[in-house]
Amino acid sequence: MIQIIPAIIAKNFQELNEKIKKIEPYVEWAQLDVMDGKFVNNKTWNSPYNLKDLETNLNLEVHLMIDDPEEVIDDWINSGVKRIIFHYEATDKHEEILRKIKEARLETGIALNPETSINILDDFINQLDLILIMTVNPGFGEQRFLNESVDKIKQLREKYKSVNLEVDGGINLKTAPEVIKAGVNILAVGSAIFKSNNIEETIRELKNINI
Repeated sequence: MIQIIPAIIAKNFQELNEKIKKIEPYVEWAQLDVMDGKFVNNKTWNSPYNLKDLETNLNLEVHLMIDDPEEVIDDWINSGVKRIIFHYEATDKHEEILRKIKEARLETGIALNPETSINILDDFINQLDLILIMTVNPGFGEQRFLNESVDKIKQLREKYKSVNLEVDGGINLKTAPEVIKAGVNILAVGSAIFKSNNIEETIRELKNINI
């Protein structure tokens, strides 16, 4: 079954908490989108220290859309999240970051922007639990899905048969079948869930997509 991970963009901890409560009964994971206003133009809630006050049974992955993630990686490792995803384009300290995450026995992920070649993953693939393919340019919700991303997903699945492939950006009931058919097994879904009139029903429909 395809895994659905609601992607949370929150301006502050209160909004984060409210969105967690909306999805908590229906999923096992949530993604926390963290943006610094530098790597991307948007800026969001970004304090790992707040998470000690978050009461939830959900597993959390953090998607770091920030420059130089190595400077704050220790704080996120100690925050209580289960998986840390950072952008290939944001740093040249990939090995160092991955090693720290692995030593903490957390799951690792690298995110690729639409223009980034999949070939850069060859050096890191054995250290990755997950590859996150951006199907929009990162920074804002409600963007149009980039159709050219489908070929990239196919190439990734062909090259790396067993790694988790997660897709993020413009995913909804219309675009999800296409990316699932291409080879992803995890959908990060933001607006389609949080703008829905019936969150439970939308998540159920996403989980049960037939291709």
